[in-house]
Amino acid sequence: MTPPVPYPVLPRLSRSANHGVLWFAAAAALAATRTPRARRAATRGLASLGVASLTVNALGKRTLRHARPAPVPVPLIGRLKRRPTTTSFPSGQAAAAAAFATGVALESPAWGTVVAPAAASVALSRGHSGARLPSDVLTGAALGVGAAFAVRGLVPTRGQVAPPARPRAEVPALPDGEGLVLVANTAAGSAERARALRDALPGAEVVECEPEDVPAELEKAAARARVLGVCGGDGTVNAAARVALRSRLPLAVLPGGTLNHFAYDLGIEDVRDLARALREGDAVRVDVGRYSCGGKHGVFLNTCSVGVYPELVRERERWSHRIGGWPAGVLAALRVLRADRHPLEAEFQGRTRPLWLLFAGNGTYHRMGLASGRRKDLADGQLDVRVVHGGRRPAVRLLAAALAGPLTRSPAHAAVQVGRLRLDHVAPGTLLAYDGEVIEVEGLVTLEKLPEALTVYRPIRSG
Repeated sequence: MTPPVPYPVLPRLSRSANHGVLWFAAAAALAATRTPRARRAATRGLASLGVASLTVNALGKRTLRHARPAPVPVPLIGRLKRRPTTTSFPSGQAAAAAAFATGVALESPAWGTVVAPAAASVALSRGHSGARLPSDVLTGAALGVGAAFAVRGLVPTRGQVAPPARPRAEVPALPDGEGLVLVANTAAGSAERARALRDALPGAEVVECEPEDVPAELEKAAARARVLGVCGGDGTVNAAARVALRSRLPLAVLPGGTLNHFAYDLGIEDVRDLARALREGDAVRVDVGRYSCGGKHGVFLNTCSVGVYPELVRERERWSHRIGGWPAGVLAALRVLRADRHPLEAEFQGRTRPLWLLFAGNGTYHRMGLASGRRKDLADGQLDVRVVHGGRRPAVRLLAAALAGPLTRSPAHAAVQVGRLRLDHVAPGTLLAYDGEVIEVEGLVTLEKLPEALTVYRPIRSG
């Protein structure tokens, strides 16, 4: 039978996959595209490869010691230069190829179709060179696919936790973007994405500005827009949401920051997602959280908290411009937890008690596998309140609360879902963090929901 790939290619491809070199190179190429979906696909592919390699090499080959098949007649140009000496069953190369390709496809079907031919050719090369029996290759490939699905069970893909397409909102469809005015915070590194949106929707107006000019530019944009757009991190999106609420305008969010919790939970990851929603006029209504304390009030789309976390946010901001966001977050956590601080004293649910942390999410956060919490519904009418009680060893208590996830009650922490919350007798100078911003509060702090208050564009999947 004539192989689908020329003889010289198969052995070279097989050698390039030794020790995962080919798949690490493919993952690097995916990450270089600088799109969130491609980066997650690369990470998932490598994680699947790691699980498959561990399963095959540490368990399969040591347990099932099958000898390799006798050499078969293969043209000289198609032979491997060095015949493998390890046991034959199952094929580690086939397992690694199938695991990487399946992992990529589970996160991004489009990128999966790009990787699949290379993976199939690597698996084919092992049998075609005479180094493996067909059963060795097929079993290895099956193990690789199983490893990718096992990884998905531990860390679900974003497609598994897509928010429901409700409640639907009536909004204008903008086929070429005319009527959209999008304000991009250039400090968030979002200028490139904003320009990509302008290329996709040539009728849209894009305003690039520095962080200090964002509030004023949003107000100006709202005065002439049919749809208010924003590109930046969660803090910038929060500012746009306030303007959209006051102006009664639908909001179009293009993620452009580091975390982008709101956009990702909404189901928008890149220009393609937002452009499709705008062209088709797809939008939903979502809840908004609101805090008030004396004369201070504002909204939050993601979370609002008092206690240790706001201190961590402020400490992180001090260091992020020097050493970068993620290292600054680790350093801030270490400094805050090592500091000799006392728990916050406040009245919560009718009782005055010490609290290390009170966290309120705009919508219920769900834990799936080992992944961090995600919101399945942005219009559930609930504040997801997590409390870490005061006591000795705050680091241990906070870690226990994080690992327990939505556990409802324990000596260290509690979790409740409510529509409104009062926190009284808060000491002066207490920090409150909302969507990455920090303010000082005291006395009575009230948190509540504004159900389905904000209209936001998002792609709605058919069926």
